[in-house]
Amino acid sequence: MLRVALRIVGFELKGLAAIGLWVLRRRRQGVPEGATVVTYAREQAFVLTLFAFAMAVETVVIDLLLVALGVPEWLRFGVLIADLYGLLFVAMMAAGCATRPHVVTSDEVWIRYGAYFEVRVPRDLIAAVRAGGSYNEDSMVAVKDGRLTVAVSSRVNVAIELAEPLTVVRPLGSRAEVSSIRFFADSPDVVLAALRTGEAARP
Repeated sequence: MLRVALRIVGFELKGLAAIGLWVLRRRRQGVPEGATVVTYAREQAFVLTLFAFAMAVETVVIDLLLVALGVPEWLRFGVLIADLYGLLFVAMMAAGCATRPHVVTSDEVWIRYGAYFEVRVPRDLIAAVRAGGSYNEDSMVAVKDGRLTVAVSSRVNVAIELAEPLTVVRPLGSRAEVSSIRFFADSPDVVLAALRTGEAARP
């Protein structure tokens, strides 16, 4: 439990750092010189914006309602803090995905989901790569039957087959071996082009 708690605290700190980078318009975190940047945040940006707007309206309405009902201050502030944290969480998710893109280097492919997940795949382990869509994924990061799925808005559109199993660390710290990886990219062609050349292209 302590390890899980520490990982969650780490996610929060990385998320806050991502907001800072986002505000400062330093939109790329941990991208080596000459690597290919593969974004994935555009697909969910509209949904997260709507979600944040709805939560902001809900926060104001509920706070006004609690004041009108004369509920105790401790309860009102507790609800307000929970609502504000929800808004912060959405901001951390959006900022993390915007500032921590997938990366293709001459040696590796980094597949990420915000501050919550990252796996580095050596290019010499990649047996095949292809574009292929799925629209009904039910988890952001999941491993099933030796296949890792990193979905955005329930979608994946790139599949990588591995020559031998690779160990991945799931968001809460458990490990699993996978032999294929599916993930989402805003522009799958960028991934395919970068992986089918000897070196990564510049962004």
